[in-house]
Amino acid sequence: MELRQLTGFLAVAEELHFGRAAERLHIVQLAVSQQIQRLERELGAELFDRSPRRVRLTGAGERFLPEARAVLAAVEKARSVVAAPAGLRIGTSAGLGTHLDRVLAAIAERVPGMSVELFSLPAGERLARVAGGGLDAAFVRSAEPPPGVRVLPLWPDPLVAALPAGHPLAARSEIDLAELAALPLSLTPRRNNPALVDLVVGACHAAGFEPVPGPACGSLQDTLAGIGARPLWTVVYASHARVLRTPRVAYVPFRAPGLALATGLAVSAAAPTPHLEQLLLAWGDHEN
Repeated sequence: MELRQLTGFLAVAEELHFGRAAERLHIVQLAVSQQIQRLERELGAELFDRSPRRVRLTGAGERFLPEARAVLAAVEKARSVVAAPAGLRIGTSAGLGTHLDRVLAAIAERVPGMSVELFSLPAGERLARVAGGGLDAAFVRSAEPPPGVRVLPLWPDPLVAALPAGHPLAARSEIDLAELAALPLSLTPRRNNPALVDLVVGACHAAGFEPVPGPACGSLQDTLAGIGARPLWTVVYASHARVLRTPRVAYVPFRAPGLALATGLAVSAAAPTPHLEQLLLAWGDHEN
C-alpha cells in the first residue's frame, strides 16, 4: 500500500469526482483511477460505486476513510518531527478576503522575514493536517474539530447576495431574503460546504419559500460568470465581495439579522509553537 494511493483515495472520497480529484492532485485522471484500482486489488474490496452520473463510497470505502486519514495524519506528524518548519503553515478557505490580507500584513510587521505558507484545502483535510502537525493553524467555518484540535473563535462572516448587476434588486442598499424567492439559487454542492448550504437553504425555508434550484457550478468564478449572463443568485462572504472584481455582478447585503457563519482558527490543543504565538498576536493586531 503506497501513500500516493491513500492520497488519491482521500481526494476522490472528498470530491466524489475523479476529474476534480485529479485537478486537486495536479495529475491526470487516469493516474488517479489506476491508483484506486491498485488499492482496491490490494485490499480485496471495492471502495467506490462508480456510475456515469456519480461516484460514491461503498460500505468498505466508508470504513476505510477514517483509517486512511489517520495514516496520512501520522505521516505528516512524523515529517514535522524530523524537519521542523522554518515558517508558519496556515490552511485557508475561500472567502477570507481582507481578513487574511490584514493578518498577513500584521505578521510581516511583527516578524519581518518570517515565511508564511498558505494551503488551500478542503475543511476536513485542513483539520486533519492540524491534528497531525502538518499545519500550524487553519481557518475554518462552523467546523467540528477532531480530537487534539481546538477552534479559537475569530469573527462572524456575514454573507451578501450576489445578483446580476442589471437586476432591479441590485440597486438596493439591502434586501430581504424572501425577495429572492423567484430567482434560481446557484450553490456549491452540499458535500463541498455543508455549513454554508444548510445555513442558506434553512434561512430560505424560514423566510417561507423553497429556493428554486439553479445550475451548480464548479467554482465561485464559474458561478459569478453564470450570474452575469442570466438571472441567478448566490451568496458570497462580505469580506470576499470587497476584493472581487466582477462588473456584471452586484453584491447586496441582507437586511438584519442577515446571514453569517462563524470563522475560527483551528490549532493544536497542545501548547502553541513560537510561530503560532506570533500568528495569535498578529490576529490581535488585526482586531485592534
